[in-house]
Amino acid sequence: MEKEQYPSVIRLMFLEGKSPSEIKEHLDPVYGDSAPAMAAIKNWFNELQRGRTSVFDESRASVPKTATTEDNMRKIQDLVLTDRRRKIRAIAEAVGISKGCMSHILHEILCMRNLSARWVPRLLTPDNKRNCETTSKQEFLHHFMTAGET
Repeated sequence: MEKEQYPSVIRLMFLEGKSPSEIKEHLDPVYGDSAPAMAAIKNWFNELQRGRTSVFDESRASVPKTATTEDNMRKIQDLVLTDRRRKIRAIAEAVGISKGCMSHILHEILCMRNLSARWVPRLLTPDNKRNCETTSKQEFLHHFMTAGET
């Protein structure tokens, strides 16, 4: 079962008058390890008790993600590669998406992390590592040599 379907099952059992613990007892044997946690079931149950069903709209699950388009991915990657010290906020503003979406794209989709205030791929190839070392040494030497000139 897909995660998006759990709220529908929980809603049905809620309407049948089941308690959160009864719902959990029913879902565990059917779905095993992929069953939702008790905390999630309680949260959904509480939302239903309050009359908030918008959380359970199945139509929301089919809405396309507009932030993760190929065009946005290309723009983000180009912006990061041209200036690796650029902040998430600045990239998000340039592309026109939220900081949360930007963070998700950088970390989860483009597999980058912020290391020493620079965006770098998580898995560097040997050539990338060698290039980083060479660049770092050159920057250090340049900084060291020009520090006494002020």
